[in-house]
Amino acid sequence: MEATFVNEQQTFYITTPIYYPSGKFHIGTAYTTVATDAIARYKRLKGFDVRFLTGMDEHGQKIQEKAQESNMHPQDYVNEIADSAKKLWATMDISYNDFIQTTQKRHIDSVEKIFQKFLDNGDIYKGEYEGLYCVPCESYYTETQLVDGKCPDCGRKVQTVKEESYFFNMKKYANRLLEYYENNLEFIEPESRKNEMINNFIKPGLEDLSVSRTSFDWGIKVPGDAKHVIYVWVDALSNYITSLGYGSDNEELFNKYWPADVHVVGKDIVRFHTIYWPIFLMALDLPLPKKIFAHGFIMMKDGKMSKSKGNVVYPEMLIERYGLDATRYFLLRELPFGQDGVFSPESFVERTNFDLANDLGNLLNRTVSMMNKYFDGVIPTENLQATEFDATLKEHAENVRVKYEESMEKMQFSVVLGELWSLISRTNKYIDETAPWVLAKDEADKPKLAAVMNYLAESLRQIAVMSQPFMTNVPKQIFEQLGLDEKLLAWDTIETFGNVIPQNIKVAEKGTPIFPRLDVEVEVEYIREQMKGSVKTVQEEAPAVEAPQTEEITIDDFMKVDLRVATVLACEPVAKAKKLLKLQVDLGYETRQVVSGIAEHYKPEELIGKKVIVVANLKPVTLRGELSQGMILAGSHDGVLTLAAVDQKLANGAQVK
Repeated sequence: MEATFVNEQQTFYITTPIYYPSGKFHIGTAYTTVATDAIARYKRLKGFDVRFLTGMDEHGQKIQEKAQESNMHPQDYVNEIADSAKKLWATMDISYNDFIQTTQKRHIDSVEKIFQKFLDNGDIYKGEYEGLYCVPCESYYTETQLVDGKCPDCGRKVQTVKEESYFFNMKKYANRLLEYYENNLEFIEPESRKNEMINNFIKPGLEDLSVSRTSFDWGIKVPGDAKHVIYVWVDALSNYITSLGYGSDNEELFNKYWPADVHVVGKDIVRFHTIYWPIFLMALDLPLPKKIFAHGFIMMKDGKMSKSKGNVVYPEMLIERYGLDATRYFLLRELPFGQDGVFSPESFVERTNFDLANDLGNLLNRTVSMMNKYFDGVIPTENLQATEFDATLKEHAENVRVKYEESMEKMQFSVVLGELWSLISRTNKYIDETAPWVLAKDEADKPKLAAVMNYLAESLRQIAVMSQPFMTNVPKQIFEQLGLDEKLLAWDTIETFGNVIPQNIKVAEKGTPIFPRLDVEVEVEYIREQMKGSVKTVQEEAPAVEAPQTEEITIDDFMKVDLRVATVLACEPVAKAKKLLKLQVDLGYETRQVVSGIAEHYKPEELIGKKVIVVANLKPVTLRGELSQGMILAGSHDGVLTLAAVDQKLANGAQVK
């Protein structure tokens, strides 16, 4: 049974990671924050009392070194970046309730009490530590965890460090943590992250954790032993409860909002949030958060974003040139949350043109124009005669709302937006079906024309309501052009389709494009230039299915192929690629994006809900700028492709042998 975020108190507490102030925030940081903001906004629309926390992790050796390089005191250094972060989040309209800095007194006082409680409980002991340490990641690793002798997370060189240290007895809680995993199946998502934690860190033997340092002094001092600084992960992770007043004289917020409903984190810090943090909470005898959701990275065509590669994208540049809503929309539509996704200038410009300018913007412009032309700018609400197409539009809108809510609870943002855009496409099709320009020629058809205009306005109203978690300006712009009161943006107004718009509502005299079309060549070049480096050109369209092999293989070769049953959640064409469709598929344990060359044989709507067989362990590739994480099995006969049949009884994730 799928868990939801609803709790009895109707409160909802959601957090981003607290970001490390090592430099200017790029779109990777913005991606995490916008996704968290979308859930927070959605929950508020649903009537929840939402607490949304973000902030910065400001202690540690790396910060001290960065400040020294800049000839600044560490506090001045982190305050400057915190001010910059707050300015960025204001620019991106992030609706957080609290911004915590781990150098704030409220945090420091509580962390000292937390550490003292660990000492009093016997969870911490003093010893000497020697190990392989990565300064940027603030993490120790064993020799076997290194990749080519370097840090497995950031790829940098590690140092051999030997110093006196306090240790946290992690072994004491290892079995209890595993039991918690088993009894709370949705605690870690996607599920693949949980399997990684169990197999790579817990089963091999959970080592006691060094929780103090003596090699630097920029941090919170260990109570009663000032030469020791509290390890950054004890310090940083505690922010989720210290921000609520835990350990202070006023724990009202803590009692109201804890446990957190979901911590949103990047996949690079899953271990700290799913192993260390739960164990610390167990030691404090506190409830664990309900969910840890670990998303993937925004990748570039030439790998990770890197200043040395000249491929870093900053959100301010995109917002200044293309607007906030286009930027927020792209981040959550283009990139399947939970997986790695690829950013390219081409994909950003094409999304803006096709989805926003063509589909949504054109729908609004056509509706306002026809309302002025046929009804003197007034939305008809009386003397309506239904057309044969009204019922299917209404049914589609109601189905979209249900699927939207289901996918939003699972934080499948790209799927949610795919559903919403299916309503936009269906409404555009409704115009073509009903042909208002034909109905307008005959006075006897005036009631039908009135019904069409009413349904167009209602469909746009529902689209505006459902777009609110993702785009913060567009809903109001749609309402302004339709002449609607913002009270009709309330979520409960879309529980049924129609009979909501009051009488005598007058639309704008002239529709204003909310998303002007972009010159693809000019804007792609502009983004490339702003990235300050070369961007590889879009690779030629590759076949989505490999050519058949004639060479014989052994059973051992065949067993290497991991075939899994999956259900198609969403499907759409790949821009400027006649043969390719982009599918979001549910593998049971995670959702993936697969690009398949079946566009000439299947329409996108035919595939949604269909069971397919996916090659799940195929190395990811990029096809026409789209990340493909697997391959869908299909057979070919006389030039016609047919998907491999799957018994509907097979569960998603079932292995095909």
